[in-house]
Amino acid sequence: MDYEIIIRFLLAALWGGLVGAEREYRSKSAGFRTMIMISVGACFFTMMSTFIGEPNSPDRIASNIVTGIGFLGAGVIFRGESRVNGITTAATIWTVAAVGMGIGAGKYFTSACASVMVLIILGILPWFEKQINYLNQYKTYTIECPFSEKAVPLFEQLFEECGLKYSLQGQIKKGDELTLKWGAQGNHKKHTEFINKAIHQSIVKKFEY
Repeated sequence: MDYEIIIRFLLAALWGGLVGAEREYRSKSAGFRTMIMISVGACFFTMMSTFIGEPNSPDRIASNIVTGIGFLGAGVIFRGESRVNGITTAATIWTVAAVGMGIGAGKYFTSACASVMVLIILGILPWFEKQINYLNQYKTYTIECPFSEKAVPLFEQLFEECGLKYSLQGQIKKGDELTLKWGAQGNHKKHTEFINKAIHQSIVKKFEY
């Protein structure tokens, strides 16, 4: 029995499972089982590429994993109302496949280092991302109010009072109702101040962000 092959599959399942557990914990679309399958599959393809392709082209099959995994990653990316979601999960799928390839090629230490780095990035860096987002946020505000020529200048004044950079992205007039869509950028405190001021304006009928 070739124990080396069993070890490679088990290591691929281990490292893929650890990353998948983190994704599962955060309720992402590609979770525990998916990451294990990606890692084990990439490991298996790499081993088969070596077995079939030797001695002339041992990378014949493995070289197509990078392209093939891109289609799987694209399936978890979707566009929301104001942002694109799933890019981090897609990048994680791509990296886990690389880890599986490394294990399939027998590069255990390199693959372990990559897996630990992925876990650090996914587990610790979101805190730093949150701090950055706290200092500089971009929000989209949708405000409905009665039609008036003073409506736009009123909200422009509120944005300026709160120190936010803003732009009017669109306005729709329907009968006597006016819907304004604003984009604004600034820190968390300034956005909170604007929200508190805007929702208490007598002309505001609906406020979304």
